[in-house]
Amino acid sequence: MTSSNSKREILGWGKSLLIAVGVTVVIRTFLFSPYMVEGASMEPTLHNQEKIFVNKMNYVTSFNRGDVVIIKGPTENYVKRIIGTPGDQLEMNDDELLINGVPVKESYLTENRKDAEKRGSLLTGDFGPIIVPAKHYFVMGDNRLKSMDSRNGLDFIKETAIVGKSEFVIFPFSNIRNVK
Repeated sequence: MTSSNSKREILGWGKSLLIAVGVTVVIRTFLFSPYMVEGASMEPTLHNQEKIFVNKMNYVTSFNRGDVVIIKGPTENYVKRIIGTPGDQLEMNDDELLINGVPVKESYLTENRKDAEKRGSLLTGDFGPIIVPAKHYFVMGDNRLKSMDSRNGLDFIKETAIVGKSEFVIFPFSNIRNVK
């Protein structure tokens, strides 16, 4: 092999490596990215230290009630469930969520609600009625007793603060599943 062939091969590998890094950066920045769940605020839906795959294509998808989303905070990211969308009137009375005056079943709370009842307490404290402002969302964790959310610290979430939707758990491998 000649010296010029070696240089061409090294340049070829270098170009391939740069293209691969560039594609990876674009995908992670604009399309999809893994995130680590930190804390117990979304249990039993998501558990501490699970890695989730997040769809960041917000310009293609819209956010709906029930979506599990990643929110960019000032110092850290949060994983929460969207409860109220822009213009919704929300109220919580005796653990019953009313959206625009209509009772809403939150089946993902069944396990946590049973734990709260055993303790003799409500899972979610009463609030409202409140109206979600335009271009904002109201979010709560599924583990309402251990969640900092729109009720107690995060306030309404600006649409621009939502990084993306959680699609599925990718780690640990024994727990790979869709996030609903």
